[in-house]
Amino acid sequence: MSKVLTGVVVSMALAVGLVGGYGYGRWYGVEGDAASGGDGAGLHNGRKVLYWVDPMHPWYKSDKPGIAPDCNMPLEPVYADEAGASGAGDNEAEKGKILYYTDPEDKEYRADAPGLNPETGNDLVPVYANDPANMAPGTVQIDARKQQLIGVQFAKPEMSSAHESIRSSGTVVLDERRVSRVNPKVSGWIDKVFVDFTGDLVKRGQPLLTIYSPELLAGQQEYLVALRAAEALAKSSVPGVKDRQQAMVRAARQRLQLLDLDEKQIAELERTREPQKHVTVYAPATGFVMERNAFPSQRVTPEMSLYTVADLSRVWVMADVFEYQMATLRQGMPVSLRFPYDEGKSFQGKVAYVQPGLEAATRTLQARIEVSNAGLRLRPGMYLDVLFNQHHEAALTIPASAVLDTGTRQTVFVHRGNGYMEPRVIQVGRRFEDRIEVLGGIGADDEIVVSGNFLIDSESQLQTGPRELGGSSTKPPAVPASKPATSQPAMGGHEHHRH
Repeated sequence: MSKVLTGVVVSMALAVGLVGGYGYGRWYGVEGDAASGGDGAGLHNGRKVLYWVDPMHPWYKSDKPGIAPDCNMPLEPVYADEAGASGAGDNEAEKGKILYYTDPEDKEYRADAPGLNPETGNDLVPVYANDPANMAPGTVQIDARKQQLIGVQFAKPEMSSAHESIRSSGTVVLDERRVSRVNPKVSGWIDKVFVDFTGDLVKRGQPLLTIYSPELLAGQQEYLVALRAAEALAKSSVPGVKDRQQAMVRAARQRLQLLDLDEKQIAELERTREPQKHVTVYAPATGFVMERNAFPSQRVTPEMSLYTVADLSRVWVMADVFEYQMATLRQGMPVSLRFPYDEGKSFQGKVAYVQPGLEAATRTLQARIEVSNAGLRLRPGMYLDVLFNQHHEAALTIPASAVLDTGTRQTVFVHRGNGYMEPRVIQVGRRFEDRIEVLGGIGADDEIVVSGNFLIDSESQLQTGPRELGGSSTKPPAVPASKPATSQPAMGGHEHHRH
């Protein structure tokens, strides 16, 4: 009986030992596996580990677990079965083209071809474009599944025909060169008024009113006296008398012309030989009566404006443009005009003049646009939407949504391959509606993030302080060479991540 009991106890002890050993290996056996692999190969929680990275600086890689030397954070495993991590630098095709060759002990040494460093005698190693160690601080890796979840989209810069436009508002006003005013040149009294309301359409030569003026009456009588005297002296034999009298006739006639009697009125005076007590005043141009100050029996003087007549066949649109948009305006540039309430109707005009003065209160200046007004669709005082159109030569542009603008710096995220998104500071030029001109920082072959970049930027700033972001990636950052981490039990390094 005692032998049976002893056998049972031994069997139970062996089972407990096997289970405990398996559990210990599953939980704590990663160091031995990883160390034995030498290239990061090993098992952790039943999954193959490629290498270990610093969670704050993912370009730092180690073939063993432990503590990161720069920030004292526990290294985290990168598994072989993670999207974007298969190889992640081990496959030369995925690393991209070789940028240059460097000494593994002297990162500042660079060469265009493989060989030896003459100072140290070390073999030069290639530096790949898609190697995380050569990416700028703030680079983050996002697998394909997460990219789909946050809606990441990519695009390349394009050489496109640059079209620049400025949107503004304008007011229809009279063309000042097509406005006529009716002013009497003599004092007198209005007898009859033929155009008796504002807005009436008048034609050139149409009667407006009649006026009685003692000065006009005296001028007509003086002209008739000169005519009669010239006729009486026409047969005089006295030398020079006839010429002097003709000179007086011409002077009297010119005076009537200066008092605004036209040729027909003077001809009628010559025919009837009777002065006209009430002289008719005619419209000087065709247009609409914009202002009327003439009423029957009203006394008038030369400084009074009786009518204002405006030709509306062409009008001006005065558009306000902000001070920072002044450089875009060009005399003669085309302009599209639309009614705010009806976008179906549009008008075409051109910039005729840009006012030299700036409105101090609004920091705007006015551009004068000339528009043909066939059908009189545009009336003074109307508001219009104004679109200034300017075409430029083709330029390298990117979608405006790709640019993260802090006010002092413009940044985009460049896809470096294998899910790595690298922040890149760019130099921008003009904005063309939904695209921005790129002057430097990226090339036509760079693939940039155009959607989802705000979330990528947040993740980037969590890993690297905002002050470190945006450095130029033309020169890779100084990255410590991968070396075995400080010897330390793995249990202490990863208990933090488990809990």
